[in-house]
Amino acid sequence: MKTQKVWFITGASRGFGLEIARAALAVGDQVVATVRQEATQLATSLQNHPNLYVVQMDVTQEDQVQAAVKQGIAHFGRIDVLVNNAGFGMVTAIEEATDAEVRKQYDTNVFGLLNVTRAVLPYLRQQKSGRVINISSLFGYDAIPGWGLYGSTKFAVEGLSKGLAVELAPLGIHVTVVAPGLFSTDFLSAESYVAAKTIIDDYQETVGPMRSGADALHGQQPGDPKKFAQVILQLANTERPPVHLPVGKDTINLYQSNAAKMAQEIEAWLPVATSTDHDHRIMASSIA
Repeated sequence: MKTQKVWFITGASRGFGLEIARAALAVGDQVVATVRQEATQLATSLQNHPNLYVVQMDVTQEDQVQAAVKQGIAHFGRIDVLVNNAGFGMVTAIEEATDAEVRKQYDTNVFGLLNVTRAVLPYLRQQKSGRVINISSLFGYDAIPGWGLYGSTKFAVEGLSKGLAVELAPLGIHVTVVAPGLFSTDFLSAESYVAAKTIIDDYQETVGPMRSGADALHGQQPGDPKKFAQVILQLANTERPPVHLPVGKDTINLYQSNAAKMAQEIEAWLPVATSTDHDHRIMASSIA
């Protein structure tokens, strides 16, 4: 018999967050869904489900995050699954992005994730159980012109998740970082994706097509977000979930391509890469 779970989902107003909340409610679980604004609108879109509790919260504001987690615990009594989904993208050459734009990107995608994780983990540690599911991106596997800055935040999410996984495993808490490819969410809409204000002509050949192509791609992505939500449900109910899970054929292809390129580079430079030990220590180890 399936045990009812309590989910805490950030960025639940649309896209993956909304679909994951809808899927969890459909199987009888309870959901704390967080939004930055228009909490009533989200509740209405989910038919004011009795197992739904909507909290208004900005992940970049740590006091709001702490308060929202406490409200969720007070309402349902526990949290079993944390889904760090809130984030936004920026298309820009890295040089073009201002300090303020870079910080805003990291404040939401990295430091916001850390704010929520720090707020939830004390309860999971007390329970000696729980799941943390962090949403990364295919851009966290390789660099794509125009998406390098955004991708760097997802590289950070991948690394943080791997660190959390080894630290939390002895405490009965599983961590998975999920890297979706291009799905037909509204990620490329004005609310979820922005372009840097500065444009440098020298980057027209590399970044230019990304600026013009993003709008054209919106709504044409190959992935079905409802199917993605079912993957997240499966992860939450799997006894031994993976630490890393790329989702989507495009993500798998990008991962495999990047892994092959890295292996080739390392092999080509292996004599140089392995030439830096102290000579006397090499001799001592060979004698031993």
